[in-house]
Amino acid sequence: MRIIRTHEDIAAGLHGLVMLDARLEPVVAKAGPVPLRRADPGYRGIANIIVSQMVSKASAAAIWRRMEEKLGDISAETVLAASDEDCRELGLSHAKADALRAVARAVTRGELDLAAICEIDGSAAIREMTSIKGVGRWTAEVYLLFCAGHPDVFPVGDVALQNAVGHALTLEVRPSARELDSLTELWAPWRSVAARLFWAYYATEMRRDGLPVAP
Repeated sequence: MRIIRTHEDIAAGLHGLVMLDARLEPVVAKAGPVPLRRADPGYRGIANIIVSQMVSKASAAAIWRRMEEKLGDISAETVLAASDEDCRELGLSHAKADALRAVARAVTRGELDLAAICEIDGSAAIREMTSIKGVGRWTAEVYLLFCAGHPDVFPVGDVALQNAVGHALTLEVRPSARELDSLTELWAPWRSVAARLFWAYYATEMRRDGLPVAP
């Protein structure tokens, strides 16, 4: 399994995708540079993804900044040491605080190895991560894609990707998550590069930044 670590890995993936599906050649041409955007691995990385869910990027950045100021090192141990009052002051919803603590407990108990999880099949990795309360499929996919560098994960529930694929491939309607799951099977083992490609296409052709991680 080739971990996505560098822009050379992105270039290899784009070449592989065009060989697998000729429809992607004009998408690559229109998308422009496809960003790598690797994020923090380990607990810090998944914590940032959880904090970013369902809020604007500005709001997520503000909460994250408060967490850094209050907790110092954002780790499983410091999150577990934070009180309910601390979490409220940080701006974390009850659901997000619960999810952060559930992942922290799994990490400290040795039930979840966030470093080793990128070495296994994407579907198996997603099942393992989503077995933790509060971690949904999108969270697991985004962690595997940007933090772990897994090469073959495509967040089919991401609305920006659904819109980008529908527009780029001139589909009559925006594909559903189930339809996108079937459609992207052709792009294995480079589905993570395909996701980055369509986020880049979304930014270029649809004038919006849909990437779920900051530059």
